[in-house]
Amino acid sequence: MFYREVGQFKATYAEDQQIFPIRQDRIAMAILLATVFVIVPFFGNQYWLSAICTPLLIFALATLGLNILTGYAGQLSLGTAAFMAVGAFMAYNFELRTPWMPILGSFILAGLCAAAVGIVFGLPSLRIKGFYLAVATLACQFFVLWALQRIGWFTNHSASGVITAQKVVILGYVFDTPASKYLLTLAIVAVMALLAKNLMRTNTGRTFMAVRDMDVAAEVIGIRMMRTKLLAFAISSFYCGVAGALYAFTYLGTVEPEAFNLDLSFRILFMVIIGGVGSILGSFLGAVFITLLPIFLNSMARPIEELLGITLPSGLMSNLEVIVFGALIIFFLIVEPNGLARLWQIAKEKLRLWPFPH
Repeated sequence: MFYREVGQFKATYAEDQQIFPIRQDRIAMAILLATVFVIVPFFGNQYWLSAICTPLLIFALATLGLNILTGYAGQLSLGTAAFMAVGAFMAYNFELRTPWMPILGSFILAGLCAAAVGIVFGLPSLRIKGFYLAVATLACQFFVLWALQRIGWFTNHSASGVITAQKVVILGYVFDTPASKYLLTLAIVAVMALLAKNLMRTNTGRTFMAVRDMDVAAEVIGIRMMRTKLLAFAISSFYCGVAGALYAFTYLGTVEPEAFNLDLSFRILFMVIIGGVGSILGSFLGAVFITLLPIFLNSMARPIEELLGITLPSGLMSNLEVIVFGALIIFFLIVEPNGLARLWQIAKEKLRLWPFPH
């Protein structure tokens, strides 16, 4: 079978500890990167690049941030959209108040502001956990939206509360086309995903997982709960803040506080559940699945109408999306709690042993 590591011997520890130790995985990743960096922007039209690919990448980055906190550190959060809102509005203000600031610098500082907010609202995790922690982070969602709507400085005293993101200019090049915005978003997401993948292989990532598996035992062996939990909130919020900045600058262009409502937080949580809790790959799989599912359902409406000879009500498809989302979440929680990433891992293990039984 093609997917075998027979004959691939590691001569050094560095080779054995690389991210993709199997040659076929490295080849597949190279093909995937070539596809998304070269083929997609070359052949993709404006609709696919602006309305599908770019938001998909942004949601994948936000899902990755939540997965670091919930999947790896075991701290449940319902304030993801609030951290994205902080990133979006702070990036706008950094560009507005300091015009000399490079746009990437504004994104980083916006992420740091989101990290600071995450640390503040992560303090309850030192005393509570589980459902009670989720409720505490839910307070962050409502407080941030309230502050953005009531404090005029954040929106530059806009009467409607709507902000218009500035042009994205890096080294004199203006990212104003769908392809250029897609490539910028893709580059940032790829770099941050690589950093997250390596972070989980370090001592910090291992302490996150130790706290997730059993926090009492982790504290007994010397892991500092306060530092570990707040660091998880900071890193997660930083990722969500950068995703929020990209959401405003490379996707929507014009945003309002209500764009980052509780529905968006739940949507990203669904991406984590369906994609796979505690998996970098699962963050992308969940974002792809949740983003493309409504498009698939809408595309199936016309064939169903022609097949049955009826006209479906206009609101049926939107309600059907909610029903399918709920059914899928129940399905994955019961059948495969680790989501699509685990199913992919099982398929790879079977390929490695095929045709022998497993």
